Amino acid sequence: MAKESLKARELKRARLVAKYANKRAKLKKECNYEGLQLLPKNASPVRLHNRCKITGRSRGYVRQFGVSRIQLREMISKGIVPGVKKASW
Repeated sequence: MAKESLKARELKRARLVAKYANKRAKLKKECNYEGLQLLPKNASPVRLHNRCKITGRSRGYVRQFGVSRIQLREMISKGIVPGVKKASW
């Protein structure tokens, strides 16, 4: 399980990206790179990292479900995810 501080940091970055999205798009359209440099580093969408909604794990993230591979496997085993079942042959 990820530390709460890492989850909070990622949430803070997401808020900053949303806050500066319009300004960033406007500056990019005008090719004003000096203005882009003045924006906060964490306002860049590139700095966002996908994290599991349940545990906060950053690696093994499955975009379709929004959780890590470990949590996805547990959810499938419990039957929480409809239409998906564990393969066995």
